[in-house]
Amino acid sequence: MNPGADLAALAQGLRDSRGVAHKRDIAAVVSTLGIADPQAVIAVGDDCAAIPDGDGYLLLAIEGFLNEFVSAEPYFAGWCGVMVNASDIYAMGGRPLAVVDALWSDGAERGKPVLEGLAAAARTYGVPVVGGHSNARCDRAQFSVAILGRARKLLSSFEARPGDVLLAVTDLRGGYREHFSNWDASSGSDARRLRGDLELLPQIAEAGLCRAAKDISQAGLLGTLLMLLECSCIGATVEPGRVPMPPDVSAERWLLHTFPSYGFLLAVPPANVAAVMSRFAARDLACAAIGMCEERRQLRLRDGGEEVLAWDFQHSALIGCGPAISTSPAPEPETSHA
Repeated sequence: MNPGADLAALAQGLRDSRGVAHKRDIAAVVSTLGIADPQAVIAVGDDCAAIPDGDGYLLLAIEGFLNEFVSAEPYFAGWCGVMVNASDIYAMGGRPLAVVDALWSDGAERGKPVLEGLAAAARTYGVPVVGGHSNARCDRAQFSVAILGRARKLLSSFEARPGDVLLAVTDLRGGYREHFSNWDASSGSDARRLRGDLELLPQIAEAGLCRAAKDISQAGLLGTLLMLLECSCIGATVEPGRVPMPPDVSAERWLLHTFPSYGFLLAVPPANVAAVMSRFAARDLACAAIGMCEERRQLRLRDGGEEVLAWDFQHSALIGCGPAISTSPAPEPETSHA
């Protein structure tokens, strides 16, 4: 199959993906609450709410987990309660302080593995569980975790600028969880290494090397990038072939569906790219420049001389946290020769 056809399928897959559909649901919630104001003191659309506090920011976030995931992987779901929330804090240049959880289960024994995973991750990541809510008399397992952190200097989804280089960084020392596209390079790993790898994000923020960052979420790398671009009111051209990925994993699975335990997108001024990449390389984390931020409010995918339009923000919003625009479906991909 020629490169252009691959890109067209990837672009269509992005628009059709379950992860992106879940993110599009955010727009209705934001609209109903009336909180879509990028100029607000506490802008909505980042990985965490950043609340000005003295010489820094308090960071507040929450994650809820799909019932099917909690039922199939209760221990790992508990682990993820800390892991994904901590990742959100670090993505914004912060450090986590504590978590609280809410767990519903059909009996205490059914909820126990979730709590065991939560406790194990809390020890590994050094983030204490300080309270929460439980109900052992529910008809199914449901689970959510909230986190509090603090940042001296933010990495925000609203600060990427045209001309910034997009970096993708991932810990490839892991594997998929059975039946799901969660790339686990966390559970069973050395605690000091995990904490040191994550500490790079606030260090980079405090050194002023990076403008914006986002934790790669259930929407995959490309879906996460859409959220970053929408909030910053910009676009980008990305070369999927440059994205670090494990061998024998399809580009579609990795770019559209994979939720890595350690995975971030960064928007970095060109003069700082080498310095940022060297920090990740020193810890054996895979990092590569995958594209460039641009003024035109589109996401375009490129491979050699082939290029396709994957998303046009002038015609289609995603999470509704950027400037007010239409929410009509994204246009069909166009193929061109660059």
